[in-house]
Amino acid sequence: MPRFTQFDRLADEQGFIVAYPEGLNKHWSDGRGLSPADDVGFIRALIAELERSQNIDPKRVYATGISNGGFFSQRLACDLADKIAAVASVAATMPEPLVPTCKPARPVSAMFIQGTKDPLVHIDGGPVARTHGRCVSLAAASSFWRNRDQTSSTPVSADLPDDAHDGTRIHRDVYGGGQQGTEVVVYTIEGGGHTWPSGPQYLPALLVGKTSHNLDATRTIWEFFQKHSQP
Repeated sequence: MPRFTQFDRLADEQGFIVAYPEGLNKHWSDGRGLSPADDVGFIRALIAELERSQNIDPKRVYATGISNGGFFSQRLACDLADKIAAVASVAATMPEPLVPTCKPARPVSAMFIQGTKDPLVHIDGGPVARTHGRCVSLAAASSFWRNRDQTSSTPVSADLPDDAHDGTRIHRDVYGGGQQGTEVVVYTIEGGGHTWPSGPQYLPALLVGKTSHNLDATRTIWEFFQKHSQP
């Protein structure tokens, strides 16, 4: 993830702390039954340790990830809302079993970055990578948090410039006005795959789809996080 996202470089530039926790056997317990570990407890303990050792601001703790890590970020928004101010999920919506059980203790801002050509996590929901459980659609995941946070039902929408000319286009929807200053932001990567925008093309596009270079996901996520803190 450090190489994938380049969050270290941005953290040095912007003056924030970034942590890269590692899931048991390379899986997070995101609600799809991939791991028996108490990963929510692990992250709660990690936050407590960072508060103790690094003097972090407990009102400005965030979670982000791609794929399994993106799904797990959604679970943290559900189960650790007392600790997490905002989450951002890349190439992930919400696990289908998580939605009916998600009852966050407070409103949480959420961002989704999802490709329309993701072959592993389909934008319309359904099986994840064929055998890794099921997810809801991007529209359903966005709707869940809009309803939970009581944001505006009408987004402020924009199409970003096609500077990269790489076969992808970026559409952004911002649903503001939520409780306690929350918002839901959705970036739809037209033609994008199961990738981190502006990250590496880590596998051939034939397998995971295209990486868009019309959006710097790392910087975009940080700019989103900066706007949100717990009350």
